[in-house]
Parts: sequence; structure tokens; C-alpha cells
Amino acid sequence: MKVTVVGTGYVGLVTGACLADMGNHVMCLDVDARKIEILNGGGIPIHEPGLDEVVRRNAAAGRLQFTTDIPAAVAHGTIQFIAVGTPPDEDGSADLQYVLAAARNIGRLTTDYKLVVDKSTVPVGTADKVKAAIADELAKRGLDLAFSVASNPEFLKEGAAVEDFMRPDRIVVGAEDERAVNLMRALYAPFQRTRDKLVVMDLRSAELTKYAANAMLATRISFMNELALLAEKMGADIELVRQGIGSDPRIGYHFLYAGAGYGGSCFPKDVKALIRTAADQGQGLKVLQAVEDANDAQKLVLVDKVVARFGADLKGKRFAIWGLAFKPQTDDMREATSRVVIAELLARGASVNVYDPVAMDEARRIFGDEPRIAYASGPMQAVGGAEALVIVTEWKEFRSPDFDGLKAALKTPVIFDGRNLYEPALVREFGLDYEAIGRPGAVKPAA
Repeated sequence: MKVTVVGTGYVGLVTGACLADMGNHVMCLDVDARKIEILNGGGIPIHEPGLDEVVRRNAAAGRLQFTTDIPAAVAHGTIQFIAVGTPPDEDGSADLQYVLAAARNIGRLTTDYKLVVDKSTVPVGTADKVKAAIADELAKRGLDLAFSVASNPEFLKEGAAVEDFMRPDRIVVGAEDERAVNLMRALYAPFQRTRDKLVVMDLRSAELTKYAANAMLATRISFMNELALLAEKMGADIELVRQGIGSDPRIGYHFLYAGAGYGGSCFPKDVKALIRTAADQGQGLKVLQAVEDANDAQKLVLVDKVVARFGADLKGKRFAIWGLAFKPQTDDMREATSRVVIAELLARGASVNVYDPVAMDEARRIFGDEPRIAYASGPMQAVGGAEALVIVTEWKEFRSPDFDGLKAALKTPVIFDGRNLYEPALVREFGLDYEAIGRPGAVKPAA
């Protein structure tokens, strides 16, 4: 099949590469000439494990092309995926200007039937706007061409996006006509050989499904984070609580880990957008508003622990930060807890040594030439000369550190762990104080 994908971010590039890997002829369009130059030169503009190999393999086979040529891209694919960004406006609503611009380009340039598929995360009712934009452009040309609009929300986890696309647990398709559904079934047939994973519904239900899924996961995270704070006050262990409630099959273990707050390009944006969508309908989402408020507060918990130990004035003190990306296996720092922690420490006069396996360049782009941020070449290099260690991201290479080396390198033998990587008793056997999230034995403030 001939497929066009508009947008080469996480969703667009993964979608295009994986569809090409199943034998389709895919053209990826982006208005960012630098991105297309990188892709045509054999590079990858984002960090996503395994994606570079899939892109190179299919580009070499001629099944995957990259272009800035809008007319060529519209002409190429019978199926046109729109996978552009929908950044939040100031009021939290999703900005649809790029989605609608892509739709208008299709209406302005197409000469035959197109199935236009919203792959971007968009508010309920966007498919109607896309349909209207295409119809308006066709009317301006005096044409009465047939076209369909479908919603096919993505459920890709950054760091595991290729695996998620190749082996989906479900494929949600919102469509209103049989031709669109049959095309989507044919396109996704290679990805569901063992069982039918296609869940077909109306357009608006498909659009809401994406927001509802992310909102539910965000709710589980904030719920556990608030319970962790309660566990600390009551002398309970949130890890044992997690095991106790997760064993209930009605609850399960997924997304029950307490930590320093969620971030990234999806959960924060989608929670805000759903709250805004409901407000536009005259309905408040009280639970979801609480989820967002709890997450904002959770990002400050590590700083609160540092202040409890060292005082509010941190002038002259340097802290080691392990982890900058919002989660492992990505360099994405959008809405990352590390940004809040670093900003708060700097505001209190501290300086920081930071290390992340892949997000260092992104951090330099975000923080610029801030003189109080030093970029270390490795985790132990970050610890050298630091007052204490603050762990923000749960990278695997942080899971089995040299505790003796940490104690020797730190001026104060204390670890503030925002991801509960270690067993408290084990850490304390090495003579280190250990302050985690919802685990027993909080460190005592300095006299």
C-alpha cells in the first residue's frame, strides 16, 4: 500500500518506519528541512531504541522516503496519516493549527480518493474539523472528490515505541464508512496475525479513548504518589503496599510505582487537554484536576527532602543529579521532573553536577550556558565533590552502583532517590542515609 505520513516526530517516524517494514511504500513529510536532511543522510533526529535500524533498512530498500515536498507527499499515499504536534495552548487546550494545515494541504492538492487518518493526539471533534477543512479546500477548487477521515490514536511508549507498534495490544480505529475500515484492516493485518486486535468505533469515541487511556494511567501514578507520602508519615512501606494491592487482578501491577512525578510529551499535555475539553462542555473533571495538582506537587518532593536535610539556604552546596530525561530509554525532557528539581535547587543558591546516559545534549539546549550546571561524563564523575546524590530517572545503569564509592565521594553520605531503586536496608548497610519515596526510615534533619 502507498502511505504518506505527515510529521517525523516520535509518532510519525515510528509509524512510517514500521509500516514500511511490512512492505508498504511510505513517504514521510516534514516542513522542517533540517530533520529531512538528517533522515536522508542516514541519521535519526530523535532517540528511540531500535528505530535507527528499521529506518535504515527500509530506506535502503526504497520503501521509506523523506521529503519536504508537500504536493509529492499528497500525491503519493492513498492513506494520509497526520502525525504532527498538538502543543498545548496557554489554557491547556490542544493547538490544532498544524493538524488543520495538513488537512488543508490534502484538500488543496489531492486529485483522487484519500483516507486521512488522525494519528496525532487530538481533542474530541477534531475529525469533524479535519473533514470540514478538506471539504472547504475541495469546494474552492470546484471538485467533488470522495475522501474519508479516520481516527487512529497511538499508544506508543517512548523508549519502547517500535516494539509497541510492531506488537500492539489493541489498534483503535474510529471511522464512519466501510471503505475506510477495510483500508485500515488491510494496512494493519500484518500486525495482528495471532488475533484480531482492531477495535472499531465511531470517530468521537476513538478520539476520547486516547485521552481516557492516558488520563487513567496518570491517575494511577498520582494516586500511588499520594499514598507514598501518607506511608512516609505513618511508617508504612509503599513498596509492600504496591505488592499487596497489585496482586488483586482487578487492580494489577502496572503504573503503581511511587516516584517523583510523571512527565513527558503525553500525560501532562493530555490531562490538561481533557480537563479543558470537559470545561468547554460545562463539566468539571474533579478527579483529573486532582491528578494534575498532585503531580505538580510531587515534582517538588525531592527538593523538599533536600531542604529538610540541608536547610532552605543551599548557597555553596553542590548536588549530583542522576537522570535528566522524564523516563529511561529516551532523551525527552519535556515536563521532566529533573527540570523542576534543578530549577528549585538553583533558585536556593545551589549548583549541580548532572548526568544522563542520552539526554545531555537536550539538557544543554534547555539550560544553555548556566554556569552552576556542570555536565559530568558518568555517574561517579557527577558525584565527585557533591554534597549529596539526587536520583531523578530510573536508568538501568543506576541500579547497581558502587555504594562504597558513593560514600567516599559524597561530602554527606545521603541519597535522595526519586524512583525507589534500592532496598533501604541494603543502602544503609554501606553507611549511607537513604531518603526514598514512601519507604521507611527517613533521614533525620541536620541539627
